[in-house]
Amino acid sequence: MLRCLSVLCLLTVVRADPFVGKWRLNPSKSRLPDEMIVAVAGPNRYALTFAPGAVDTIVADGRDHPALQGTTFSITVEGSNNWKMVRKQGDRLLVSAEWTLSGDGHTLTDAFTGYRPDGSTLSVHYTYERTAGSSGFLGTWDSVKEEVGTVIELTIQPYQGDGLSFESRELTLAKQITFDGRDSVSSARRVNDRSLEITDKSQGKVTSTQQVELSPDLKTLTMTARQGDQSKPTVLVFERE
Repeated sequence: MLRCLSVLCLLTVVRADPFVGKWRLNPSKSRLPDEMIVAVAGPNRYALTFAPGAVDTIVADGRDHPALQGTTFSITVEGSNNWKMVRKQGDRLLVSAEWTLSGDGHTLTDAFTGYRPDGSTLSVHYTYERTAGSSGFLGTWDSVKEEVGTVIELTIQPYQGDGLSFESRELTLAKQITFDGRDSVSSARRVNDRSLEITDKSQGKVTSTQQVELSPDLKTLTMTARQGDQSKPTVLVFERE
């Protein structure tokens, strides 16, 4: 009996979770769609909408003005087709963006840089097309191309038994999920061996959903995220390192 038990122990294989590992973003296969609205709010004053219900109303005089979530925001008009914007938290730089309008007024490019507390940066070069409005920067803009200029990595590790933790410094992501079936602020379920579904809530209302899927060879991970009623999802495609 003891000999049989020893053999069984030697033959026992602990199956690793296929999601666990270190992953690197493949920018050419990923999409980070964005929409923004620019409207007049007074003399040399503009209302900028970067997310539903989140509006910064700023005078375009190059100075720092109070903005959303305790930040400050400045707009510097460097030319009829060039704006520069900066968002700060106190003295710390959070975001800088340089907008350039095409000669025909139909295309807007945005050289975007995000600054992290550790001094590192995330850069994305957006290309937008006008979907509303007809003059200058005023109107609605939808991105048609996003070029990520920073290496983005994602680390997935085991968490509390069969749970998982997701960490990415570049995406400012730190999430721990369990599969206990509870309806909480953040809940998750395994759809099958290669697919997860994560749901985030605020005050009982779904704020975002993420589908995480592995390719059959387990070498590619695709994360599809939707924020609220966002029509175009963010699609992040990672390759296993």
